[in-house]
Amino acid sequence: MPPNEIETSAIDTIRTLSIDAVQAANSGHPGTAMALAPVVYCLWQRFLRFDPQDPIWPNRDRFVLSAGHASMLLYSMLHLSRVKAVNTKYETLGSPAVSLDDIRRFRQLDSRCPGHPEYRWTSGVEMTTGPLGQGVATSVGIATGQRAQAAQFNRPGHNLFDYDVYAICGDGCLMEGVSAEAASLAGHLRLSNLCWIYDSNQITIEGSTDLAFTEDVAARFQAYGWNTLRVEDANDLDATTAALETFRATEDRPTLLIVESHIGWGSPHKEGTPSAHGEPLGEEEVRLTKRAYGWPEDEAFHVPEGVQEHFAEGIGRRGHELREAWMADFERYREEHPARADELYRMQHRQLPEAWDADLPVFPTDPKGLAGREASGKVLNAVAENVPWLLGGSADLSPSTKTSLVFDGAGDFSAEEPAGRNFHFGVREHSMASFMNGLSLAKLRPFGSGFLIFSDYARPALRLAALMEIPVIHVFTHDSIGVGEDGPTHQPIEQIASLRAIPGLLTIRPGDANEVSEAWRVIMQLRHEPAVLVLSRQAMPTLDRQLYAPAAGLARGGYVLADASDGDPDVILIGTGTELSLCVEAWEKLNSEGVSARVVSMPCWELFERQDATYRNQVLPPEQQARVSVEQASVFGWERYVGPTGVRIGMETFGASAPLAELQKRFGFTTERVVEAAHEAMQGNDPFGERS
Repeated sequence: MPPNEIETSAIDTIRTLSIDAVQAANSGHPGTAMALAPVVYCLWQRFLRFDPQDPIWPNRDRFVLSAGHASMLLYSMLHLSRVKAVNTKYETLGSPAVSLDDIRRFRQLDSRCPGHPEYRWTSGVEMTTGPLGQGVATSVGIATGQRAQAAQFNRPGHNLFDYDVYAICGDGCLMEGVSAEAASLAGHLRLSNLCWIYDSNQITIEGSTDLAFTEDVAARFQAYGWNTLRVEDANDLDATTAALETFRATEDRPTLLIVESHIGWGSPHKEGTPSAHGEPLGEEEVRLTKRAYGWPEDEAFHVPEGVQEHFAEGIGRRGHELREAWMADFERYREEHPARADELYRMQHRQLPEAWDADLPVFPTDPKGLAGREASGKVLNAVAENVPWLLGGSADLSPSTKTSLVFDGAGDFSAEEPAGRNFHFGVREHSMASFMNGLSLAKLRPFGSGFLIFSDYARPALRLAALMEIPVIHVFTHDSIGVGEDGPTHQPIEQIASLRAIPGLLTIRPGDANEVSEAWRVIMQLRHEPAVLVLSRQAMPTLDRQLYAPAAGLARGGYVLADASDGDPDVILIGTGTELSLCVEAWEKLNSEGVSARVVSMPCWELFERQDATYRNQVLPPEQQARVSVEQASVFGWERYVGPTGVRIGMETFGASAPLAELQKRFGFTTERVVEAAHEAMQGNDPFGERS
């Protein structure tokens, strides 16, 4: 049955708003928005459980536009369904999330309609998309979040969490390897609340997909354990409706809905051409296309009377009624299960339980000490036992990263046991990071772990976490050439510097077990920032905090650990991680030589830079330029703290395969070399001295 008059008008409004916005910006991708307008109309108007008046209602269905270049498809829906703004940091509360003026200013500075959808910037956008494959991969984490929340909070008579997750993807998304990792995991977990809508249009930027992509997508997904459905014409609302109803009735596996479309569908001249995918149509083509729709040819951004009211009677009414029923149910739930209700409220608002840190361990002085990963495992379990929505796992490395939750009731998450809090991601670092983003977007508190060298595989999703301002926790162990015989392929060199370069990401490399404990204290209180915890494989001495400054100084990023007796040092030694103890040993040796030295622990550059200038100058006095940095990683960036006359002890090449002691000697990570560097720095700081 063809769409009726108002449905046709609504669909064509989505199309023409997209056409006009791209044309006005002279930039963007109108084709996919034109082609998929009927599919998205059907999904939003007939199925999506979403209240435009409260777009962050906890049990709403999620719509993820993985094909983020088709952003006008989403912005049109947010405008036409009258979604309200709810983010006080970036929006005016209660105003339209997307006004017609925002659409007119598509891709322009400060518009709520940037080139690709951005989470938190525009209410109704469920995640930041653009890098292809990230949306679908993240949707697996969001769908899993529903399973975990249902297991934790649902009770007889109270079905608080049963939302579905829909993701629009294209050929590009399915070519990216991260989507294959994610699809494999989703099939394994049998996520029947997950539906990927695959826009099969056979076009990419370079031309036909036949150039590089000829696989049988349906067969691949069936092998993953997915249900696969097909709609042969994206304009067929009845076929799309029937397919989505089948998805809703499927209870044992995720669904891939393959929709056949043509780029620029509805444009009488550019249908099926790559230019319509990545370019404005041009003024003449816009007029011809509008004429084909029976649209006012010379009127831009036209919203016919009755279209917004039509959406209000569909998704608006349905979503509001569902939201109101949920809120009423939650009030009854609060009376029957007050403790659980309190947890749910805190989780949704990214708050922590009372006394969450009551059991944080304080480690006794120990010259042998603990590996950073060992200390972290103890702290993590102490925290997780008090924060029920803290959960996570590793990319097949939990025995090495020490991130297993081992207290009673923790358990393993699986399709059969969704209450488990230990995730097994398999060897899938990239999709693990995307999955963690999804869990965080569902308001859980996820951690994921692996070796630091493999942070390179996680980087795209890690960067998106920083861009979205979500508090994901990455635990990276085996942080240096300390992996010894494994050699250069497993010895991270440039990774710490590159992580420090990501805006909005905290990178913390603690120098003993108590700094590890304090790092978790800082990380758990973050609400809008991801963090990377960089941990050693080898033991670090646990410092005597009666002799040295308290580890709580970590919260300021850098602090004076040990000082000259008069507080006026001749040289400053700056260390992180396992090298902090080298600085302490060198400090003791220099003292015995009569040299006044200071040791600065610098576990987190980002936190240190947030301190006021007075504090930073107290720790690193500008007048004292004799400085040495010591870190088993790239020296890149340390000039910020040691200055032009300082000495950087670090890595300027890749590592080597050999026992650790030999590597430390080869690359200068010894007490003797730190003492020698201190003298070099002091000589270099003397205008009458010579620099060796």
